[in-house]
Amino acid sequence: MLNVKKETASMLTRDGVRLDADIYRPDAEGEFPVLLMRQPYGRAIASTVVYAHPTWYAAHGYIVVIQDVRGRGTSQGEFQLFVHETEDGEDAVNWVAALPGSTGQVGMYGFSYQGMTQLYAAAAKPSALKTLCPAMIGYDLYTDWVYEGGAFCLQANLGWAIQLAAETARLQGDPAAYLTLHTAAQNLPLYESVPNLDECVRKFAPNTFYHEWLEHAKPDEYWAKISPKGYLQEADLPMFHIGGWFDLYLRGTLHCYKDFTARSTYRQQLLVGPWAHLPWNRKVGAVDFGAEAANPIDELQRRWFDQFLKGIDTGLLDEPPVRLFEMGSNHWRHFEHWPEKNHKKYFLSSTGLASLREDSGTLVAEAAESIPDSIASYPPLKRGESKIPSGFDVLVHDPWRPVPALGGHAAAPSGPFERSHLDCRPDVLTYTTEPLGADLHLAGDVAVEIWCHADKPSHDLSAILSEVRPDGSVYNLTQGYLRVDCFQDEPLRVQLQATCWKISKGHALRLSLSAACFPAYPMNPGTGSPLGSDRLMDAQIITLTVFFGSDRPSQIWLPVVSASGG
Repeated sequence: MLNVKKETASMLTRDGVRLDADIYRPDAEGEFPVLLMRQPYGRAIASTVVYAHPTWYAAHGYIVVIQDVRGRGTSQGEFQLFVHETEDGEDAVNWVAALPGSTGQVGMYGFSYQGMTQLYAAAAKPSALKTLCPAMIGYDLYTDWVYEGGAFCLQANLGWAIQLAAETARLQGDPAAYLTLHTAAQNLPLYESVPNLDECVRKFAPNTFYHEWLEHAKPDEYWAKISPKGYLQEADLPMFHIGGWFDLYLRGTLHCYKDFTARSTYRQQLLVGPWAHLPWNRKVGAVDFGAEAANPIDELQRRWFDQFLKGIDTGLLDEPPVRLFEMGSNHWRHFEHWPEKNHKKYFLSSTGLASLREDSGTLVAEAAESIPDSIASYPPLKRGESKIPSGFDVLVHDPWRPVPALGGHAAAPSGPFERSHLDCRPDVLTYTTEPLGADLHLAGDVAVEIWCHADKPSHDLSAILSEVRPDGSVYNLTQGYLRVDCFQDEPLRVQLQATCWKISKGHALRLSLSAACFPAYPMNPGTGSPLGSDRLMDAQIITLTVFFGSDRPSQIWLPVVSASGG
């Protein structure tokens, strides 16, 4: 490894704004490729919550540049979420490519906002930018970042808005605002007279994106204008996509990977670990996934950059491009492509007491017939095609005591937790398989299709898939959420977070349904009014009836794969 030296330098954007950066260089003769990270949290952090310090990459023969985006850290200008990242990103790539000692070859890395800055810069197609390693990103900001199934991701969005507003207060030297926001971050203000329209954010960050996001509750032109997906259709680069099974933005990582894989002329590599948004280590939630779950990303990224920036044959191109961590066995599995055409149907059945008795609701397997190309294209099962006797279960959602969020990908803290106490609530319906007669391996997309009816104009549907262990403990595997804004006589399809899990022989699977998952998502008041327009006291009791059987066959699709191989 090489010795490293550090310097601070500045560049000017095309409109004359100064952006500051720390530059880490190998203390050696010669020219080196450049790794660029652009981020809004103060460049000294350098995303070391999940990556090695920049000195580690520099010691392996790279010039590493960590830049404060416009209006953050010590960079000049006004910070506006995602607004300047395409032009500023292009200017930054061109600047670092021309640094003394640079080969002119640039790669970018980083997660979350730092992943987004990569996509925006790539949209401009600067010639020096040769490869990306985007981790945990929103490809379509509406569906992948801000909303899920039409429901606002409240806990994540509010927490992030408060964090960015606090950083603005710090940069402006406003101690009162900073203290208020810092306090709010430790105990999110979730209960106000008009829920979700957070007053401390409105007061101390009146121009924040948060309130714009609430106002655009549907996928309109607003989202099309700011989402990187729309700008990247002409771009093509080798990309190493990185995600986590319990990351809120896994939808975006997979969305981006699938889109580029379908059209790219370059290698698209995917890795999904058993991690939440941060940190990336072996213990997530209440489960220790073992030594193999330790963060391998730095070594893998160095190998990736050696291949595409230094031209070294690392053998990477001879390996399967998809690497998924299988929870349960706690080993990495390799696939030639994202698992598709591998879904098995399980049907809901019940004595009608699934909200009160664990032995009432069951999941009954039936052999799959024809397999569409993707789970999104599965046609609804027609009435009369299931052999399950028809029936229904009823749950009553009480806004005074909504079903609380616990782990998963949208709540904080994220990950798997023991949830049997929640499944015992009378406002949660549970459907459980018999103990498995053999190990079951799942890898890929998961969805449920539920026939139901609510007595109010709007309601939510939360679906959680869990593992039931022989001792009776229950751990969530994956979940999804849907907001329904009208009465309808057709099944509701809820896309759950993709997963990869081994369910051991003797264990069982359980599907839990409820009408809330608060505060991961806002509590639906049941009125059908626009988000944030109802008072807290206006929230309605909602009675939800779930149907099953030959007349209305509610079901779940599970992505079953073999025990070995891709």
